[in-house]
Amino acid sequence: MAERAAPHYCPYCGDEDLIPEEGAGIKGQGYPWACLACARVFRVTYVGLRSASFGSSPSRPTEGEA
Repeated sequence: MAERAAPHYCPYCGDEDLIPEEGAGIKGQGYPWACLACARVFRVTYVGLRSASFGSSPSRPTEGEA
């Protein structure tokens, strides 16, 4: 697995002109990326896996059910 996975677009403006930001990543917080279109710097982090009940019935009632 690569140490740094590159995002494909900016989560704020949607532009694809991204470069790695200067500085090291913080463990558990990902690496900073700079968008050259909107001048924002952001991090992309891995949160985790969904529960094992993925694909089964919803755990809470949906609209219209009692």
